[in-house]
Amino acid sequence: MKIRDRLTLLFTALIAGLLLAFAFVIYYSYAKNREEEYFKRIKEQAITKANLLLDAKVAPSVLQLIYKNSPNSLFQEQVAIYDTHFNLLYHDAVDRDIVNETQQMMDNIISKNVITFYTDNCQVVGFLYHHNNKDYAITAAAKDEYGFAKLANLRFTLIITFLISIVLIFLAGLIFSKQALKPVSNLVHEVEEITATNLDLRVNEGNGKDELAELATTFNAMLNRLESSFDSQKQFVSNISHELRTPLSAIITELELSTIKEQSAEEYKHIIQVVLNDAKKLVRLSNGLLDLAKANYDEASIKFKEVRLDELLLDARHDLLKVNPLFNVNITFEKEDLEDDAYISIIGNEYLLKVAFINLMENGCKFSPDKECNVEIIYHNKNTVLLFRDNGIGIKKEDLPHIFTPFYRGSNKDYTYGNGIGLSLTYRIIKMHKGMIKIESILYQGTTIIIEFSHI
Repeated sequence: MKIRDRLTLLFTALIAGLLLAFAFVIYYSYAKNREEEYFKRIKEQAITKANLLLDAKVAPSVLQLIYKNSPNSLFQEQVAIYDTHFNLLYHDAVDRDIVNETQQMMDNIISKNVITFYTDNCQVVGFLYHHNNKDYAITAAAKDEYGFAKLANLRFTLIITFLISIVLIFLAGLIFSKQALKPVSNLVHEVEEITATNLDLRVNEGNGKDELAELATTFNAMLNRLESSFDSQKQFVSNISHELRTPLSAIITELELSTIKEQSAEEYKHIIQVVLNDAKKLVRLSNGLLDLAKANYDEASIKFKEVRLDELLLDARHDLLKVNPLFNVNITFEKEDLEDDAYISIIGNEYLLKVAFINLMENGCKFSPDKECNVEIIYHNKNTVLLFRDNGIGIKKEDLPHIFTPFYRGSNKDYTYGNGIGLSLTYRIIKMHKGMIKIESILYQGTTIIIEFSHI
C-alpha cells in the first residue's frame, strides 16, 4: 500500500474515531438528560394528582374518569397511591396496572425515599410523599413517546451525519495526502531521470527548511559523492590503462623486433633484459594497485593490533635493501634506551604500515643522488613523530598540492621511474591510522616527510 493511501486511511480513521466519540457523548448526554427530566416530570405530576386527592378532596372516580377520557390515555402517566401499610388509596387504572406494586417494592420506597426503574418500556418512579403528618407511597409510570421519538431522530441524524462526514473526510484526506506528498512524487520523478550517464543532475531542494528539503539535500550530497567516485574511477581506469599500455607496448615492440631477423647472443640478451625490466615495472605496478585496493577497504574489515613503529621501520628497511642493495637507509632514535614501550607503539595494521614506510624510504633513495634516506624517530608525551629525509632534487611548489593524488607525477618524473601510486597509497594508509602527514621540500636541496601518530 502506498504511503498516500496509508495516510488517507489513517487520517480518516483518526477523525472517524473522534467524530464517533463526539457523537456518542452527545447521544449519551441527551439520553441521560431526557431520562432524568422525564422521571422528574412524572413525579411532579404524581404529586399534583395526590394533592387533588388529599387536599382538594376530589373523588377518585372523577380522577379516574379524567384519566380514561384523556386524548392520550395509553401513554399518559399512571399513578397509584398507597399508605405505608400497603393499602391502596387510589389507582388510575386497576384493570391495566403497569407497575404491579408489591410489598417488597413498598418497603424499598419507604427505606430509600425514591426509586426509579423501567418496565415494559415505561419509566417508573416510586417515592415517599409526606402530607399532613402522614406518609404515602406513590408510584407513577409513563412512556416518554415524545422524548424517545426525539432521541431516535437524534440517533438517525448522528448516524447519517457521521457517514457523510466519513466520506467527505476520506475525499479530503485523498486531496490532502496527494498535496502533501506531491514534493515526494516530484522527487521520485527527478530521481528517475538520474542515471550513470547524467550524474551531474540534482533534485530540487524546495524551501530548504522542511524534512523533504533535508531529504533532497542529503540525496544531492550522496549524488555529489557518487559523481566524485565515478569520476575518480574513470580517472583511475584511464591512468591504469596508460600505465599498463606503456610497458606492454615496449615488451611487444622488443619481441616483434627480435623475430624480424636473426640476432646475436648479446643482442638477444639485451632484448631479454629490456623485456625483463618492463615486466618488473608491470609487477611493481600490479603490486602497487593491490596495496592501494587494500588501503581502500572498509576500515572495519581491516585487522588492527598493537604494533611497534621501530620494529616496522627496521623490517621495512630490510625488505627494501633486499630488493635494492644499492640503497642506503639510516634509522636514528631520539632516545636509544626507551623505558616505556607505549611511546613507540600504536594500534595499526602491520602490513599496510610497512608498505607505507617502504614507499617513503624508496622515494627518498630514488630521488637522491647518493641513494640515501635518513629516518628519525622522535617521542613526545602523546605523539610519536617520524621524519623521512633525503638530500635529493626536491619538489616544486606547484607540485606539492597534488603530490598525494593517485597516478600524479610531478616535474621530477624524468629523474627516475615511478607510477604515481606510492605517495597516494602512503597518504591513505596514514589517514586510516588516524595519523598526520605533511611534506616540506626545497628544490635541489631535499625533501622531508613528517608523519605523526598518537601512541598508546
